Amino acid sequence: MNTDSLKLINIGNIVTYNTDLESMVSLGQNEIIISEGKILEIGENLSDSCKVFDCKNKLVTPGFIDCHTHPVFIDERENEFEMRTKGASYEDIANKGGGINYSVDGVRNSTEDELINRVSLRMDDFLRLGTTTVEAKSGYGLNLESELKSLKVLHEVDSNHNIDIIPTFMGAHAIPPEYKNDPEGYVDLLCDVIIPNVSKQGIAVFNDVFCEQGYFNVEQSERILTKGLEFGLIPRIHADEFNNLGGSKMASRINCVSADHLMNINNDDIHHMVASNVKAVLLPGTTFFLGHSNYAPYSKLKESGIEIAIATDYNPGSCNIQSMVFIIALSSIYMNMDILDAICSSTYVPAQVLDISEQCGSIEVGKNADIIVWDINDPIQIPYKFSTNPISSVIKSGNIIF
Repeated sequence: MNTDSLKLINIGNIVTYNTDLESMVSLGQNEIIISEGKILEIGENLSDSCKVFDCKNKLVTPGFIDCHTHPVFIDERENEFEMRTKGASYEDIANKGGGINYSVDGVRNSTEDELINRVSLRMDDFLRLGTTTVEAKSGYGLNLESELKSLKVLHEVDSNHNIDIIPTFMGAHAIPPEYKNDPEGYVDLLCDVIIPNVSKQGIAVFNDVFCEQGYFNVEQSERILTKGLEFGLIPRIHADEFNNLGGSKMASRINCVSADHLMNINNDDIHHMVASNVKAVLLPGTTFFLGHSNYAPYSKLKESGIEIAIATDYNPGSCNIQSMVFIIALSSIYMNMDILDAICSSTYVPAQVLDISEQCGSIEVGKNADIIVWDINDPIQIPYKFSTNPISSVIKSGNIIF
């Protein structure tokens, strides 16, 4: 046995997706041996290793994979939260100089080191809350220099932090102030200058766009995502969040890996997503945080056969939530999501969205040892006890984080 091996003993139950059975499974009172950051064995009465971790007969699951976040910003926007408590809408706040463009000033005027420090602290919180892999978007720079800076920050933090970060370019997050009266000019800049340079930089994996009224229309979104495809960037889209502009249908046309939000998706859109195997990423935290009530139609999407992930949409304005435990609670309460489906949708399906399911997202031999040891016995206690964050320990790549 390798000297860096670790054995998890006294596991009450392992709940995970099984790729051979293509379903969630409960493995019961097995043990897990970890070696060199990978899961080496799962079974009963396994051989001894040099280090033993006692799970105290509690629940064990894969670490969370949060496949939709916006963590590269300087200042939070609690003043906008207060404005919403007084009746202001997301659109009202944006029209008064708040929203995405407020965060743009912070990123543009910050140094790389300042951003690295802020993002690193946020990644500490993600790990503490059980998230072992996070997709992270740029999108608060909105010019060539600041978008490249944001992606470099993600790369630097990923290289020096325990968490794994999958970077996404989102220069199409909003129309920057200097292009307020020339949105087509900004789309030209994205397609002709920024995307080629992002590709040359070689950090971003995905290309995302906010297809929404007042941001990017369907034609602009398709042009941006298609140009990204030409430069090797995999397309994703924010679609049907506040209005149905046809974003999810367009996502199906160009085979986006996912369409995210989907609070205002219709039956025809769902049909097209099924036909093109576009996954859905649902973000109930945003609906909750904005004080809305139109949660995405989870049951309808599930019945159609679409694969569904859930994520936080962590950002400084519309969803300052990092806890996937809380997202599971919202999914259970407001979208009637079964707890085993919720665990799958926060571990294995997001690994599929990010094309890393061969490395992580489930507790299986050969995969990364990204594991949550809970202070509870039954999966349903995850949403039931969300307010206390019932996590005992987080193991990332075989390392006990706490």
